[in-house]
Amino acid sequence: MAAEGLLGDVVLFGILGAIVVTLLAGYRVIRGPTTPDRVVALDTIGTTVVAIAVLFAIDSGSGFFIDVALVLTIIGFISTITVARYVTEGDIIE
Repeated sequence: MAAEGLLGDVVLFGILGAIVVTLLAGYRVIRGPTTPDRVVALDTIGTTVVAIAVLFAIDSGSGFFIDVALVLTIIGFISTITVARYVTEGDIIE
């Protein structure tokens, strides 16, 4: 059950846009220049992967990808907080 008509076009445009953003953020991860730049770029990649999973769930009509998106969101949030704490304090566990 794929999305048809205008919804299918919007989902496809959203997926393509998210892919472009992911590639641009990947460039920022590689080039830097600072660690916070890389952290923000990795967080952006995580967010766009979640967006792609949700858009694919809409397109395919499968709720499984919503569960995947929720798990990726939780993992991305925890990893972002952990890296931010490491960058600011230099230690993760007190």
